[in-house]
Amino acid sequence: MSLVTEHSLFRRLMAPLHIYCNTRALSLLLLGFSAGLPLMLVFSTLSFWLREAGVDRTAIGYFSWIALVYGFKWAWSPLVDRMSLPLLTRFLGRRRGWMLFAQLTLVLAILGMSQSDPLVDIDKLALFALMVAFASATQDIVIDAFRIESASEKMQAALAAAYQVGYRSAMIIATAGALTIAAWVEPSHEAYNLASWQTAYLIMAALMSIGIITTLFSAEPKVEAKEADATEMALKQQFSQRYPRVVAAALSWLYSASVLPFLDFFKRYGKSAILILLLISTYRISDIVMGVMANVFYVDMGFSKTEIATLSKVYGLIMTLVGAGAGGLLVAKYGTMKILLLGALLVATTNLLFAYQAVLGHNVPFLTLAISIDNFSGGVATAAFIAYLSSLTRAGYSATQYALLSSIMLLLPKFVAGFSGAYIDAYDYVSFFIAASLIGFPVLGLVMLVQKYAPSANKQGES
Repeated sequence: MSLVTEHSLFRRLMAPLHIYCNTRALSLLLLGFSAGLPLMLVFSTLSFWLREAGVDRTAIGYFSWIALVYGFKWAWSPLVDRMSLPLLTRFLGRRRGWMLFAQLTLVLAILGMSQSDPLVDIDKLALFALMVAFASATQDIVIDAFRIESASEKMQAALAAAYQVGYRSAMIIATAGALTIAAWVEPSHEAYNLASWQTAYLIMAALMSIGIITTLFSAEPKVEAKEADATEMALKQQFSQRYPRVVAAALSWLYSASVLPFLDFFKRYGKSAILILLLISTYRISDIVMGVMANVFYVDMGFSKTEIATLSKVYGLIMTLVGAGAGGLLVAKYGTMKILLLGALLVATTNLLFAYQAVLGHNVPFLTLAISIDNFSGGVATAAFIAYLSSLTRAGYSATQYALLSSIMLLLPKFVAGFSGAYIDAYDYVSFFIAASLIGFPVLGLVMLVQKYAPSANKQGES
């Protein structure tokens, strides 16, 4: 084969990857890092610090409630959509202004945690941790809006994949990295050392500079929000006829920010909105129900902590990211709905591998295969699903609508997953994984129904 032919073949093979070779993908990779870093600092890493400090388990359990803030981020997402920040919005734009505000708040809050002592001022530590969670959830809201408004639907899965790589990498830094730093500062391991944990959190605060620099050098998305702004102005005029000017302005803004995003969704999709919401609320049911019992299953099958950590965390993480990358490429080539259908089929089918694992018992090679295929399938499905959710939002309301839709997708699966342990106790693991697989197949029908009857986001946006 000649050099020219080899070069031509190489270019054809690498051509699909060009979707990741742009500034937006790089920005989302780094912003994903900025989003993933704070989460573990108020969750598992904080729990480790508190327990090593001698804080009782009851208090640590209460601290875990701080993470509930992330589940209610839809409540203040209208502010991110419609509220301008003094100076920041003027100089950076609405999205980047909110991002920088959230990131600067995160730096201050993490610094506050780094200067706290859980044995002396645990209330102060709790307050700064709550501040981190709130600012982190706000950053999630605005980064999602920034991603949606930065590119077309065809690019959304690729941007989501880049975001996930950054996000998962940051989670590792905030857990294993923070623990390593704490151990390095106090290598003796003989006694609790406050300075080691304070140093670890101080370095985590410094790493937030990655997000700040990315925000400053990224371009503000060009969004056509004239319709939303015009609607707010019309409402202001209507309210002005009945209320004082200040009251009218406040009411029109509140209605535009909190009510119109939901009315807009149902107006655009009509009766098919119910079908779409049904798909969203069930799409991830198979993998979430199965995932709740995954670690329990590994333990019951006799796998050691080292085996579980290596297989589920290392192999699992790698294959999830590979799957997300593949999902981005597939969506760009074949469209969102086809890969959404493929992802649902893969996730439902791969649960059957764990049913066979339950028959085999302790078998490391097969578990390696099962976890690799399962996480790859989950990565493909997640990339397609994020692209689909993004396509349902509309300019001017993207932050509010995406926050709401992404919250809906977890409600039913999490509720059903709560019964998984009782189901296994009543039957067995083989029956459980077969059932977890079967409940995923009706989702295929929903995807096909939505594809047939629900008008596409692009057509709705043009109407």
